[in-house]
Amino acid sequence: MAADRPRLRVGFDGRALASPAAGVCRYTSELVAALAARDDVEMVALGGPSGLALPAGVARQKEPAHPPTNLGWTVVGLPRAIRRAHVDVYHAPAYTAPPWGVAPLVVTIHDVSYARKPEWYPYRRDPVRRWFYRASARAARHIITDSSFSRDEIVAAYGVDAARVHVVPLAVGTRLLEIARGPAPVPDAVARPYVLHVGDLHPRRNLETALGAVIELRRRVPSLHNLQLVLVGVDRGVGVALQAAAYRANAPTSLRLLGKIGDDLLVALYRHAGALVYPSLYEGFGLPLLEAMACGTPVVAARAASIPEVTGDAALLVEPRDIPQYVAALEPLLTDPAVRNQWQGRALRRAAGFSWARTAHETLQVYRLAVVDGTS
Repeated sequence: MAADRPRLRVGFDGRALASPAAGVCRYTSELVAALAARDDVEMVALGGPSGLALPAGVARQKEPAHPPTNLGWTVVGLPRAIRRAHVDVYHAPAYTAPPWGVAPLVVTIHDVSYARKPEWYPYRRDPVRRWFYRASARAARHIITDSSFSRDEIVAAYGVDAARVHVVPLAVGTRLLEIARGPAPVPDAVARPYVLHVGDLHPRRNLETALGAVIELRRRVPSLHNLQLVLVGVDRGVGVALQAAAYRANAPTSLRLLGKIGDDLLVALYRHAGALVYPSLYEGFGLPLLEAMACGTPVVAARAASIPEVTGDAALLVEPRDIPQYVAALEPLLTDPAVRNQWQGRALRRAAGFSWARTAHETLQVYRLAVVDGTS
């Protein structure tokens, strides 16, 4: 280790390792494990449920006394835990941090759809959530985000200096990659042919467009008369409307909702899907895009938000709400093996350029910037 690169002691919110938000949990666990594998950083989990399994090499600071609410933990418990752990920098891995009394502070903001598209989140508590996100962003010495698109959105939404916002791409989960390198049994959960979407069922995911494309392909291509759109993810309020649309089109079997599933089944679904279809209108990164490509699944996605950054030239990109364009992109993937093989190769090459080791390295550079800024 270089003399001018001392070992950093970094604290993070241990509760994020057990977050009900699957993306937050996966980001935190993968990043922390990759950082803990290095010899120039020590990771300390601040709090978290009793019995929580920590990645190898991660230390733990017990939760101090605090009001028994999430707010109480954030504004009282976390600052106390940070002080007691004597960390060099605190990293809030998902949007929120103590808005005062913590320095140096680094916050990860995956996207700012709450601020930029509040009409998608018409829930009673979301104005409070949006205020807290903004306060956390402004309190941070540096902000990490997943894409250049999100960096620009954060600057526009919160008025922070662009120099404080650093783009650090994500990567495919370690276990999912291990499964993907093994055999690929045909999943019993669905019948082929099918196209797949992975991610919570939310208005911004624009799934009615994907369903419309599947129904049109069933009508016009005889070999695809049984094609299904398989949806993996928690239903955030659009599932009933999608099922109603399938019934109105006299195609009730065109749609299959599987809900939340495990990694083994997920990989099997990726490997045997005709394509991942991803018509999302707003993504900070879109990790399922990368997961699909790592499994050799061709991708048809919206030319929107961060999606072109993630996919590069390894996906077929179309206008977000243009059903005929989705039909035109999907048909050859589903009917011509040569076309499918071409896009599989592109997908695998693109996915190989991302790794959690790279993400950890670039994240550590941000930590060091935060420490240097605090002493200058």
